[in-house]
Amino acid sequence: MNDREPPASVEIRRADIASPVAQALIEALNAELSSRYPEEGANHFELGESEVTEGRGAFLVASDGDARPLGCGALRRLDAWTAEVKRMYVAPGARRRGVARAVLAALEEEARRLGVTRLVLETGERQPEALALYSRAGFRRIPPFGEYVDSPLSVCLEKLLQSGPKLAAASS
Repeated sequence: MNDREPPASVEIRRADIASPVAQALIEALNAELSSRYPEEGANHFELGESEVTEGRGAFLVASDGDARPLGCGALRRLDAWTAEVKRMYVAPGARRRGVARAVLAALEEEARRLGVTRLVLETGERQPEALALYSRAGFRRIPPFGEYVDSPLSVCLEKLLQSGPKLAAASS
């Protein structure tokens, strides 16, 4: 398989964030973030199990046809209409093969199922691959929110998932 060829099959399933597979993916993500952001005080987000329970969010794991974990992503509801995308990660050997797009699409589907109409996320300015992925997926830059307000390395983005009556009227 070359670097641009998608895996033969990518299966995305809900997973327990405390499972060994989820924890291994999160540890790999944290290690990569630590190498990109070595500054003292760089905070690597902790996602609580209760934040990704059914009805509040989801933690998803992408695997190949042999059940090898390729990546992950999470969704946590912030309010009735907004959810935050968290913990997006794809193992280096599976990058540039559509895994991140598939995980993000599954998270968007989960958000729609929850009735969420707006997704937000934070990524870092030293993650050009992530910025490109989110831009291609329709996310646009917004002012920093929540715990990211005072973070000079944070880039915050949003995506509106569907037009509500107010949005449709405003765009007419």
